[in-house]
Amino acid sequence: MNTQPALEPIVQQIGEAVLATTETIERMAERIDALTEQVQQQGYQIFALSDSVQRLTEAQNASLQRLDRLAEALERLIQVVEQPPE
Repeated sequence: MNTQPALEPIVQQIGEAVLATTETIERMAERIDALTEQVQQQGYQIFALSDSVQRLTEAQNASLQRLDRLAEALERLIQVVEQPPE
């Protein structure tokens, strides 16, 4: 009874399966690396967008303050114009 010939194809199949698994894992690792890089890039873009929104909000607040001062000045001007001459 010789079991060696029956083991050889099994060992070969196991070796092929290990190689295929290793290649699959390597491809998955490459894809994960690419995905990680994309996520990191998107994080930078979100940070830049957030910073831009914050600066835009600050500029809008400054504009609103100037508009308030302009409205007050116009109200005073209207009061002066509408006052009867003395």
